[in-house]
Amino acid sequence: MRILVTNDDGINAPGLTVLERIAAEVAGPGGEVWTVAPAFEQSGVAHKISYTHPMMIARLGERRYAAEGSPADCILAGLHDVLPLGPDLVLSGVNRGNNAGENVLYSGTIGGAMEAALQGLPAIALSQYLGAGNRDLDDPFEAAAKHGARLVRHLLERGIWDERDYRLFYNVNFPPLPADRVRGVRVVSQGYRRDAYFGVEAHQSPSGRRFLWITGGPQHLPAGPGTDVTAAIEGHIAITPMRCDLTAHDMLGRLKERLE
Repeated sequence: MRILVTNDDGINAPGLTVLERIAAEVAGPGGEVWTVAPAFEQSGVAHKISYTHPMMIARLGERRYAAEGSPADCILAGLHDVLPLGPDLVLSGVNRGNNAGENVLYSGTIGGAMEAALQGLPAIALSQYLGAGNRDLDDPFEAAAKHGARLVRHLLERGIWDERDYRLFYNVNFPPLPADRVRGVRVVSQGYRRDAYFGVEAHQSPSGRRFLWITGGPQHLPAGPGTDVTAAIEGHIAITPMRCDLTAHDMLGRLKERLE
């Protein structure tokens, strides 16, 4: 198996090292793992692509590249420039922090998986929740490292992989716990934390200039039963099937009655 990996925390992020190990285990002895990741952190860039300016790409080692662009850019570079043959699977992550609830809409990790799906490839985004249960561990990514390869294999073997125009991809969040306390897997919807919205906070620099820092709300509030946020907080690996189609299908019928 040939696997392409990327992330949004940057080429030197510890979560990417975890993902490369997961990918190597899934690919097997005769497989290949190719890494194309951002040269610098790209958290919060969502599905951005750099179509208004070029990006530099550098070979750092065998099958390992850094690109001055977003995770979606890295997928495009990997598919159309770096890899001699297309991958069988794309993995994005392992993100430092959760990509559940409303965070999904901002996530560069999700953006990488989304671009792979738009390019017609099976894709999985993986993120590691951080909290009191794992933040102070020697390896905060322990849950992802221990359960990641088995989870990816399980999805490949038993997941649904359609070939629709907006094909399925998967969002996985590992709970903020040591690996031996993970309670299993839950297939859940994307949640919404009502008090976790983003805002800004103003600061003045020593030179007198005014700057704004982006602020976020608490990340450990529940988001209702059957959601990614709640499942992960309660100790489960949360799996959410996703598509790039943003149409509110539940509103089409009612809106046609009102407007057509």
